[in-house]
Amino acid sequence: MATGSSASRPRTSVWLTGPSLSKRKADQPAGLDREKIIAATVRLLDAEGMARFSMRRLATELGVTAMSVYWYVATKNDLLELALDKVNGEMRLPYEGELDEDGNEVDWRGQLRQLAGAYRKMLVGHPWVSQLVGEYLNIGPNAVAFSEAAQRVIRRSGVPKEGMTGALSAVFQFVYGFGTIEGRFALRCHEAGISQDDYFFQVMDSIEARPDLEKSFGNSSRIMRARGGQTVEEMRELDFTFALDMVIAGMEAMQTRAGHAADASGSA
Repeated sequence: MATGSSASRPRTSVWLTGPSLSKRKADQPAGLDREKIIAATVRLLDAEGMARFSMRRLATELGVTAMSVYWYVATKNDLLELALDKVNGEMRLPYEGELDEDGNEVDWRGQLRQLAGAYRKMLVGHPWVSQLVGEYLNIGPNAVAFSEAAQRVIRRSGVPKEGMTGALSAVFQFVYGFGTIEGRFALRCHEAGISQDDYFFQVMDSIEARPDLEKSFGNSSRIMRARGGQTVEEMRELDFTFALDMVIAGMEAMQTRAGHAADASGSA
């Protein structure tokens, strides 16, 4: 006997059930199609965020009725999943045999940095994406292309097959966390009408002026000064690069460990 209501079950995917029909009725607005609806959805989500997004607001943006939108997408959830895959398509993906500016083949480290940087840029540029990752299956064509590229790069790294999913998690869950916080901070500053630099240094000055807070956060302040960077953007770039280098160094260590284990097994 089944337990729990259907409303409590995880949603399926628009990519499994198929988008609604896009055939236009005679009385439907000319020039409206699913791609235009998805593009408008992305623009609205970027400008106003998830909290203010609605099918009615989208219809107003497009200059049509809400029912006109529903002719092309079955539900709001389907539309959000389509928008999620749309922005996944903004990421430039590395390919096998790719050459750098000097004509040398880009190694797996360079390709991994490219993928991590592209994923971070997407998360920061579209802060609403963080809210949808995990809520949706994210198995659209652009997301699948990104996943396949990431798997190719990890295979090239020499990480043992049983550790591939862990390696992918180490890289991209780190980037997800980093990019999500970065994007939310930037969005908060934008909404408050203050630059990220002004807000950050205002907070730091306030902390250093309070002996009770300086005692708790003073060591953190000294660590940040040692890290360097004159702007929030520079500081984040230094942190991101160093953290990603640490992850890559860990993958190299695991590759070496796997090689030693194989050698030991062969000589036994």
